[in-house]
Amino acid sequence: MINLLIMAKCLSSICAVNHVVVQGTFLQGVVAMPARRALQKEKIDSLEKLSDYSEDEIRQLHGIGKNAMERLKIHMREHQISFRN
Repeated sequence: MINLLIMAKCLSSICAVNHVVVQGTFLQGVVAMPARRALQKEKIDSLEKLSDYSEDEIRQLHGIGKNAMERLKIHMREHQISFRN
């Protein structure tokens, strides 16, 4: 039983380091579902992929409004990532 607990702790730390994302949960709790669907449609499922786009490119996606854009910028800033210039 103790071995299982140790293994679970090790696996959870690996997942946290590798930013493993379960399908449909990227940015859950950060932006609303329409914005998440817009990003998913463009196959943007990580902050690294999001940083390959400019603010204007993301803003033009259907489902990304002012509020979603502001929340994205704050969330990216918290993770030391920014949009492409």
